[in-house]
Amino acid sequence: MKDYSVINQRAPRLDAPDKATGRAKYVDDLILPGMLYGAILHSPLPHAKILNIDTSKAARLPGVKAVVTAKEAGLVKYGVSPARYDETLFCHDKVRYVGDEVAAVAAVDMETAQEALSLIKVDYEELPAVFTIEEAMAEGAPLIHEDFPRNVCAEVHQEFGHVEAAFKECDLIRTDKFINKRQESAALEPHGCIADYDYLGNLTLYTSTQTPHYVMRTVAMVLGIPVGKVRVVKPYVGGGFGSKAEGTPAEMSAALLSKLTGKPVKVIYSREEVFMHGRSRHQFIHEMTLGVKKDGTLVALKHKCYLDGGAYTSFGIATVYYAGSMLGGPYKLPNMKYDGFRVYTNKPACGAQRGHGAVAARALFEQQLDIVAEELGIDPIELRLKNVMGRGDVTCNELNMSSLGMKECIEAVREGSQWTKKKGKLPKGKGIGMACGFFVSGAGYPIYRSDTYHSTATIKLSEDGGTVNLYTASAEIGQGSDTVLAMIAAEALGVKLDDVRVHSGDTEYGVDLGAYSSRQTLMSGHAVKEAAEAVKKQVVESVAEELNLSPEEIDIREGRIIFKKQDVDFTPLRQRYIKEHRGWTDHPQEPYLTFREAARVAYLKRGIIVGTGKYKPPKLGGSFKGATVGTSPAYG
Repeated sequence: MKDYSVINQRAPRLDAPDKATGRAKYVDDLILPGMLYGAILHSPLPHAKILNIDTSKAARLPGVKAVVTAKEAGLVKYGVSPARYDETLFCHDKVRYVGDEVAAVAAVDMETAQEALSLIKVDYEELPAVFTIEEAMAEGAPLIHEDFPRNVCAEVHQEFGHVEAAFKECDLIRTDKFINKRQESAALEPHGCIADYDYLGNLTLYTSTQTPHYVMRTVAMVLGIPVGKVRVVKPYVGGGFGSKAEGTPAEMSAALLSKLTGKPVKVIYSREEVFMHGRSRHQFIHEMTLGVKKDGTLVALKHKCYLDGGAYTSFGIATVYYAGSMLGGPYKLPNMKYDGFRVYTNKPACGAQRGHGAVAARALFEQQLDIVAEELGIDPIELRLKNVMGRGDVTCNELNMSSLGMKECIEAVREGSQWTKKKGKLPKGKGIGMACGFFVSGAGYPIYRSDTYHSTATIKLSEDGGTVNLYTASAEIGQGSDTVLAMIAAEALGVKLDDVRVHSGDTEYGVDLGAYSSRQTLMSGHAVKEAAEAVKKQVVESVAEELNLSPEEIDIREGRIIFKKQDVDFTPLRQRYIKEHRGWTDHPQEPYLTFREAARVAYLKRGIIVGTGKYKPPKLGGSFKGATVGTSPAYG
């Protein structure tokens, strides 16, 4: 890290001034001329056939500009993975949970829109419902989706090594059952959007999302609009946590209403609607059987998991996979068997909340390790240090620990927490514990099936050479990605951080799969680095041409042009810069050649200085079913 001038320094967040001064604009702060207000009618029943929908009274209410149902929206199915497209914008045959979308209206104000919803008459035939995993999988239980027997949405079955044989070599085998509850992320800002469909057939969608590019594709598919006619712009986002990582009925209904009315339409979820569509963390039932040697060596794990997924799939296919695969590390575990079942129930769908699948499984397994340590009489930290993996190790399910400082981290925590002094010696009611975990930096399998690059970036220098404009469709949602990408651009190009201006969160700026699975530093960062290096190459080559030097003799660092030879006369280049600037700035007085001077002259020589970058993760191997997910564990 000593060779870096930007990356290893503390940096102020680029979004901090706007947020601290109130200049930050969130979706609900935006008002477009002539804007209408949309509202969605939700099912009051958990499971029922739709016999008839009468919207006539709502349509006649003064101030109502449009009323839409499945009749107007069509029946295009969507979801996160094409393997489980099981949602339509509005229900047409039956509803599957309290909150399922049935209709939507657009009106001149929210009060009128809400009154219109109360005038829509829906005739239902109530059906038996299932609310628990046990009820849903019981023999003869009502099917939520008729194509999925026993209401099993997705299942994963994997074995690495030989678990039963390995158990015979163990000194201690114990089985524990763990159950957790579903959790709602409850971001401060609810889901919301404004759709603006213009007279040329172009749709601009301002939406609080983690995945602008994915929303663009989903909305285009559901409404039958060419992707090139859809632009998604992400304003400031008041929290995502995975709940805003996919297209929502709010976005699609607003777009449809805007298309029909020719006016911008705003749809903002109430807090109640957020709980209906917030894509909570799944409820899990884990049964883990762990076998160890008496010295604490981990030998084998048999793991069965059931997930309550709610009425639709969302990210569930990935979640049920992560619930098992992420237990392959960060400890050496040579034998592991996993059986996972994600089950439909008549409740709101669960989704990709914060490390979905991996977090609950990890927390429960760490508890089991503590129980095992106590039974063996081994300090919990020593048990973990004995089994912890190192950088470059490969898990039994073929995950490469490409970056892992777990051992050093554990030892630092032991010292910093005064573990030895406190463990088992604190007053009654107080304690100290520790646990380890790891997660991925993105996935080789994209959020939708496409061979497109996962991230792209464009860097364009300003005409005066003083500003580096970075364009990326990545999504800053509060995690700091804009600042990180600016730092990467500054480091790779050799300029100061203050000289980089980030333009992000807009599908017009390129392709980026968005903010999920901790992917943006790795994937968007690689694209930015490549773009910055392309710009640096052009500037260096232009300086070399101007001063009759070889490009290999020139570098750029901290906003300065560095010459490997001594006493290079850069006066001709500076004089050209001064002549061309014609009063834009004061004449440079530095005893060295600045990046601004070099970039301005490069701009003059080439007409424009633009660099592009792209990134697609390499194939990570894995011969088993599910390996195509291509998880890339990169930190612990």
